[in-house]
Amino acid sequence: MLAASQRQKLDESNDTLFYEHPRFVTHVDERFIEQLTELYQERLTPNSCILDMMSSWVSHLPSDMQFAQVEGHGMNAEELAKNPRLDHYFVQDLNDNQTLPFKDCTFDAVLNTVSVQYLQQPETVFAEIYRVLKPGGIAIVSFSNRMFYQKAISAWRDSSDARHIALVKSYFASVKGFSQPEVIANQGPPINPILQMMGMASSDPFYALIAERMEVLVK
Repeated sequence: MLAASQRQKLDESNDTLFYEHPRFVTHVDERFIEQLTELYQERLTPNSCILDMMSSWVSHLPSDMQFAQVEGHGMNAEELAKNPRLDHYFVQDLNDNQTLPFKDCTFDAVLNTVSVQYLQQPETVFAEIYRVLKPGGIAIVSFSNRMFYQKAISAWRDSSDARHIALVKSYFASVKGFSQPEVIANQGPPINPILQMMGMASSDPFYALIAERMEVLVK
């Protein structure tokens, strides 16, 4: 469990105000996006039901893969309305209300892309992810080293990439019934020292943790 101090943000103002205006940008580079889409291609099942949590105007799902349902969640309705992959969307501040508006065992996969660092109650949110997943369903949490610094929680904000992986592992471990998460880590090609000196260093590192909702046997 995170301590109270680890959940704090530099900007403690209401998150709704911070996300009031749409941002039609991608928060990671093209190489990260390509790796994420390839991962979705490998791990998601066509004609399945997907929840894209903390989403925006793009979901990075494979263009040639169709799904039975894609539900989108985020903080800005205008961004979500522009997302062509969403069949439906809703706005909810998970730092204010962690309960997802879905029945148990609704989704085959829950996705969270470059947003886990903003959760102040991640254990409760991951319990909700588990609840809405079908048995055998998967959660894919991906992230890099970029963030809105003022809105990331203290435990994440000043930590290393290795610590970020450990944090997300601990979030999964806080919920009885998730499998041991698989870790995918690709820090990218070696940095060209000349480009680094020019401020054109490396591509965004790619990290993803994948866990399955296991059946919990009741004795």
